[in-house]
Amino acid sequence: MNVTRNSQYRHIETHRIAGALGAEVSGVNLAEDLPDEVLGEVRTALLENQVIFFRDQNLSPARQLAFARRWGEIHLHPFMVGMEEHPEVLRIVKTPSDKKNFGGSWHTDQMFSPQPAMGTILYAVQAPSVGGDTMFTSQYLAYESLSDGMKALLADLKTVCVGDNFKKNGGKSRKEMYSRQMSHMQVKDPGDVQTTSVHPLVRTHPETGRKALFIGGHVQHFDGMTDEESQPLIDFLMKHSTRPEFICRFRWEAGSLAFWDNRCTQHYAVNDYPAETRIMHRVTVRGDTPF
Repeated sequence: MNVTRNSQYRHIETHRIAGALGAEVSGVNLAEDLPDEVLGEVRTALLENQVIFFRDQNLSPARQLAFARRWGEIHLHPFMVGMEEHPEVLRIVKTPSDKKNFGGSWHTDQMFSPQPAMGTILYAVQAPSVGGDTMFTSQYLAYESLSDGMKALLADLKTVCVGDNFKKNGGKSRKEMYSRQMSHMQVKDPGDVQTTSVHPLVRTHPETGRKALFIGGHVQHFDGMTDEESQPLIDFLMKHSTRPEFICRFRWEAGSLAFWDNRCTQHYAVNDYPAETRIMHRVTVRGDTPF
């Protein structure tokens, strides 16, 4: 096992799971109030690996929420209803009766918000015996592997990101689609919360300073262009940004937790467990305005 213990990590150990991104972290009990120095090492691990994983955790919704609050304000999903006792926690359920799963396409969370989620903290309450993995892709590598000519072309482009993407859903609203195919996920009216936003196609990570592609399933078109003009380049960038060499894949077990940086990743929940149930608890941490 490739375990990292160096001067940066006095309290934790990390084990990379792929060449592009992703590491398992050990030596941490997330149900406890972590000292600042331990939390600092976890932050370093997140920034270095883009997504980090913890096994054998025992977290109530309240304890998961307490951990999330150490990272910033909680980002409430404008369309989805959270748990009754903990509205900040989204209970994600797929049973054998559901045709689709939540998060079953390449995307970055809350991209349609003016300040998309900085990070997502996902905890497995019940995992299928096989299947139900989540894939992650490095948008640092997606950007850095582009030609200089393509980087110049993309430099000033902005995307229009839409929360209720009728175009992607065959003309159906989020509520219509979920009620038919994801019966356990309850949709609400976002009210006056902004759910369409314009963001730079190439964003600079506010902590690492690295540039990353900022593309995902919420992108409708480029600002100032039509859908028809935009789609060929969007298709290329989506295919390019999810190349196999940019990806890691995480096998869930009950008690596993993933924490990913939405500012430099996309993710995809694999729907390959038709006869089993998968139950997850998700909390998202508010981010900043992309630049």
